Amino acid sequence: MKQKKKGQAKHLLIVSQYFYPEPFRINDMAAEWAARGYKVTVLTGIPNYPEGRFYQGYGYVRRRREIWKGVEIIRIPLLARGSSALRLAANYVSFVVSGFIWNMITDLAADYVFTFEVSPMTQALVGVWYANRHSVPHYLYVQDLWPENIRMVAGIRNPAVIGPIERMVDYIYRNSDEIFTTSPSFARAVCNRKVRVPQKKVHYWPQYAENCYQPQKCRTARAAETGIFKIVFAGNIGYAQGLDILPKAARRLTKENVKFIIVGDGRGKQELCREIEKQKVKEKFILLPRRIPEKIPEILAVCDVAFLSLMDTRLLEMTIPAKLQAYMACGMPILAAASGEAKRIIEKAGCGICTGIGDSAALAAGIRKMMQADRAVMGMRARQYYKAHFDRKKLLDWFEQHFLDTD
Repeated sequence: MKQKKKGQAKHLLIVSQYFYPEPFRINDMAAEWAARGYKVTVLTGIPNYPEGRFYQGYGYVRRRREIWKGVEIIRIPLLARGSSALRLAANYVSFVVSGFIWNMITDLAADYVFTFEVSPMTQALVGVWYANRHSVPHYLYVQDLWPENIRMVAGIRNPAVIGPIERMVDYIYRNSDEIFTTSPSFARAVCNRKVRVPQKKVHYWPQYAENCYQPQKCRTARAAETGIFKIVFAGNIGYAQGLDILPKAARRLTKENVKFIIVGDGRGKQELCREIEKQKVKEKFILLPRRIPEKIPEILAVCDVAFLSLMDTRLLEMTIPAKLQAYMACGMPILAAASGEAKRIIEKAGCGICTGIGDSAALAAGIRKMMQADRAVMGMRARQYYKAHFDRKKLLDWFEQHFLDTD
């Protein structure tokens, strides 16, 4: 490891294909490390998530370098995600190719590399290459397991595709000094691969919610409405979220005065809209565009229950979705169509009701039960569990104390 010169701030290079203004938790982590006195550089792409096109004001020749909250951002070229599987694959590959070229020509000298790995895991190659070339530690934060994500979510099982991905993942794990995972199940999966990963370098480090996620009093006229039971979902609308269950449940709630507030965008939004039309429940849904994180607590505050759901796959059973921490931080009672890790936490906290994945009848029954439940107590329990297990300061302090040399 490079020795720190006296009085010189340690330099942390973050590799993340997604970064501000894209809505990912790495934004808050980077800004916090900069606020704590580290020199922070983020290597990322041109923002295009989740809509699949470049954000206004960004492009191949516009805003490729900028400073945000004390963080230096370097944006390397990539193809926008688009709306097809082929275009998404090209998006993944283009970031790696650009990252390889950047590695060959950069004179940036960092003390650590931290790769924030949401899909695709291919982006971690860029972090590994930099760390190996400069003989510095590589820290990998695993948000999505590969190749499990490819097999279970994308449905790709061809050995000719999965085999090379397996070898890539083994290479990344072998060349990471420390590996952090967002759930205990993820940690076990990493350690139990065919090519074993030493348990001593794998750590469960849960996600937290940004400071803006706090319980709030109802501030709008909508809060004064009587008789309307409002269920809110806020976040990415993808296929993994399994939101098609909501219109099916709504069809079973024709006599109940229920509204579903959907806040967000994503590749699955059009399909959700088609299902709403198919089930003839348009009057029960309010669809709002994506909001910045700072606005989400205000929306949660005027709703009765926060909702999350996941597809029925082994991978997603192992996942703790980031919105769970956000909901709990805001003291929201939670209704979930989920199993595995998410169900374990909700039931242990006593902060909501879980129903079976894909079971619209059970979900409708769960909604009726939530309408009669003591939701204030559930919300209080959610907030208490969050403070005990997912507190932002505690988690960032732990990482800094154990893995960043702050001498």
